[in-house]
Amino acid sequence: MTQPQLGFIGMCRWAWRQLTTMRVALILLLVLALAAIPGSLLPQRIQDPGRVNTFLESNGAWGQFLDRIQMFDVYSSIWFSAIYLLLMISLIGCVIPRSAQHWKAMRSAPPKAPRRLGRMPGYETFTSATGSAETREAADQDFLDAAQARLKKLGYRTVRNQDHVSAERGYLRETGNLVFHIALLVATLTMAIGSLFGYQGQRILVEGDTFTNSLVAYDSFEPGSYYNADNLSDFRLRLDDFEAVFDDQAPGSQFGQPRTFDAKVTATAGGKSQQHTLRVNEPVRVNGTGVYLTGNGYAPEVTVKDAKGQVVQSGPQVFIPDGGDPGYTSEGVIKVPDSAGTQLGFVGVFLPTATQNENGELVSSFAGLRNPYLVMSGYTGDLGLDDGTPQSVYTIDAENMTEMTDATGNPLLIQLAEGETQELPDGGSVTFDGVKRYIAVDISQDPTQGLMLVSAIAVLLGLGLSLFIPRRRMWVRIKDGQAEVAALARGEDQMVERAAKDLAKDLADDPADDPDDRNV
Repeated sequence: MTQPQLGFIGMCRWAWRQLTTMRVALILLLVLALAAIPGSLLPQRIQDPGRVNTFLESNGAWGQFLDRIQMFDVYSSIWFSAIYLLLMISLIGCVIPRSAQHWKAMRSAPPKAPRRLGRMPGYETFTSATGSAETREAADQDFLDAAQARLKKLGYRTVRNQDHVSAERGYLRETGNLVFHIALLVATLTMAIGSLFGYQGQRILVEGDTFTNSLVAYDSFEPGSYYNADNLSDFRLRLDDFEAVFDDQAPGSQFGQPRTFDAKVTATAGGKSQQHTLRVNEPVRVNGTGVYLTGNGYAPEVTVKDAKGQVVQSGPQVFIPDGGDPGYTSEGVIKVPDSAGTQLGFVGVFLPTATQNENGELVSSFAGLRNPYLVMSGYTGDLGLDDGTPQSVYTIDAENMTEMTDATGNPLLIQLAEGETQELPDGGSVTFDGVKRYIAVDISQDPTQGLMLVSAIAVLLGLGLSLFIPRRRMWVRIKDGQAEVAALARGEDQMVERAAKDLAKDLADDPADDPDDRNV
C-alpha cells in the first residue's frame, strides 16, 4: 500500500504542530538551560575580556576551537539565539490556542453526569428520603437544591439538571498554568528588549582610583543595538578600600576559601557623595545604573628606573588571578614604552603567600597577603605599541623582543619581596614597592528591570496556582430517595475520594447545613 505524501505544505504544518506543543516548549527550555552552562564555566568577553585572553593563550588550539564555536560569547552566539527564538515561537504557539480554549471552558457549563457514576474514582451512595412517591419527588428536588447551594459555597460552578447537579471547580489551575507560560514569554521578551535598549560595561578599579561614567573610562563597553552612549548617566565612583577575608581555620578543602568580599566605595552624583559597601550579589545603584562586584585581585606596585636613574614607570599593575588556584597566584605584565630610547617589558607571577612545595618550587599557599613575592622575567625591544594595532594590557608579544640575561648568559630571573630592588643587566632597576587590591565591576543599565520583576512574580504565582489548586468535577444525583455523589479529578488530585465521601456525609446528615472546614 502506497503511503500518502505530505508534501512541502504538509511537512510545514506537521513541523508547526510539533513546535507548538507544550512538550517541545519544555524541551527547548531545558536545552536553553543546558546551553547557558558554558557561560558560567568559561570566561565571557562581555564580563572579563582579560581572562578570555589568558585562557586562549594557555590552551592553544583547544582555546581557539572554543572561540570559533562562540563559547566565550555564549549569550550572543548564533546557536544560543536560535534556541532562544525557537522557545519564544513555541511559547507563543502554545499559549494563544490554549488561552482561547480556556476562555471557552470558563464560560461553558459543567458537563452533565455520566450514566454510570459508580465508575468515578470518588463515589458514595446513600438513602436520602422515604415515603410516598409524591413526597419523595418533592424531597428529591429539595435535596438537589440543598446540594447545589452547598457546592456553590464550596467554590464550585454548578448547573441544575433534571435529576442531578453538575459542579466543577479549579479553573484557576489552568489559569495559573497559562499565567506561568505567558509570564515566561514576557520575561524572555523583556530580556531581549533590555539587551537592545540597555548596556553593559566593565572596569577595573584599584584602591584609590576614581571611575567617571563616560565611554572612554570603560575597559570594555557593550551597548545595546538601540542604546545611545550619549545618554550615560552622570556619576563618579571611587574605590576607597577593599577587604577580602579568607578562611584560615577550616581543615581540608575549606582552608583558604573566601568568606567575605567588601568594597568600600564613594558614589558621587548630582553634587552629592554617599558611601556604600559593594558586595557579591549586593549591587550599588547610582542614578539608575547598577554597579556589580564581579571579581578582585592584587595589583603589585612596581617602580622601574632607567640607566640614568630616572623613573620611567611607577604605580600598581593589575595581575589576573588563576581561577583554579586557591592561593590566588596571579599573572600580569608591565610595559615600559620609553626607557632611555628602548622599550621594556616584564612578564611576572605574583604570590600573595610565597612558600616552597616539596619539589622546591615557589607557590602561594594562601590567598591572603602573608608573604607577598614577585617573580618576573624581562624583555627589551619593540612592544608593538607604535603601529596602532590594539593589544591586550595583560599580555606581551615578545616576537620582536629579546629576553634579558644575567652575567652567565642565562635568562634573567627577577625575584622580589616587598620593598626589595633588583638591578637590570643594562642599567636601571626594578623595585617592588607594595601591593594594592583591585576590584572588577560590571556597570549596567537595563530599562526593563521593573517589568522583569513583575514577570518573575507572575511566574511564581502562576506556578503556585498550577501546582496547588486541584481541578475537580462533582455530581450529585438522586432518584426515588437514592442519592449518588461522585467526584472526578482533572489531573493529579489525591483528595478526590475524600471529597466525595465528605460531601456525601454532609448531605446525608443534613443537606441544609453550611459546609464546615472539611477539605472538600
